[in-house]
Amino acid sequence: MEDVWVEKYRPRNLSEVVGQKEIVERLKSYVESKSMPHLLFAGPAGTGKTTCAIALARELFGEDWRMSFHELNASDERGINVVRTKIKEYARTAAPNDVGFKIIFLDEADALTPDAQAALRRTMEKYSRTCRFILSCNYSSKIIEPIQSRCAVFRFRPLNPEAVKERLLFIAEKEGKKITDEALNAIYYISGGDMRKAINVLQMSAAISDEITEDVVYKATGLAKREDVEDILITALKGDFITARNQLQRLFVEYGLSGEDIIKQIHRLIYELNIPDHMKVRLLDRTGEIEFRMVEGANERIQLDALLAYFTLAGEELNL
Repeated sequence: MEDVWVEKYRPRNLSEVVGQKEIVERLKSYVESKSMPHLLFAGPAGTGKTTCAIALARELFGEDWRMSFHELNASDERGINVVRTKIKEYARTAAPNDVGFKIIFLDEADALTPDAQAALRRTMEKYSRTCRFILSCNYSSKIIEPIQSRCAVFRFRPLNPEAVKERLLFIAEKEGKKITDEALNAIYYISGGDMRKAINVLQMSAAISDEITEDVVYKATGLAKREDVEDILITALKGDFITARNQLQRLFVEYGLSGEDIIKQIHRLIYELNIPDHMKVRLLDRTGEIEFRMVEGANERIQLDALLAYFTLAGEELNL
């Protein structure tokens, strides 16, 4: 069975991590001093939080890093009993290394219940001599203030296009695949700065063809091309509602997309339309309302037709 490229090409040390230069430099200082406080990694998915935690452990503890690094996913085990049993029992034992402490990596820590976080606060304080905690979360606001105040906070941001493309080119070369610039742009557009998603899209595309083009990427992901969705919006704004609606129906039929998939792409493209900002505000407001109706169970085709009708009426004011 083919390897999962996300794991196969996970950086082995901090120097290989891309797109988070400032964070990497701060973490390297902990490696040099062989000391670190409790850490809180916050940011969107796929930006390197888990990778940095593992790379930090590898550099601190060497080849036997797994003996001193314990990973838990709080979304699987989120109650107070997990903190009182598994976490506490591991934290209280002596460190099997010459650094003097172990690391507990608590992924998706924002899924912990408030009671579990309160219990974790005391555990972090009591066993700080033998154990350091790295908490990873998407939303730091869901972590109680007493825990945040005990941690050095690292805020990860979505990766920039250059960092994502550099890593994708590296992987493609290692796997003997050719990839075009248009395909790289398409993968970044789809991933939105999420490196994990970008690598998965690359692997899905490579399974279809050894030469990865823009068409292959969209075929692999089952998403509509950016240009196709943009053309629908522009056609509606120019007043040709019927043509825009027919183009929309083709997206449903040819790509098998759901209404939520399409409206997410519409939302992203509104910012790029060459129209006045006040009109973008109105279109975004209506798009949000339509998306809410669809989530609540309204018929997605009727709602998207209604959105295109609103675009058409708005376009009459702009005289496009």
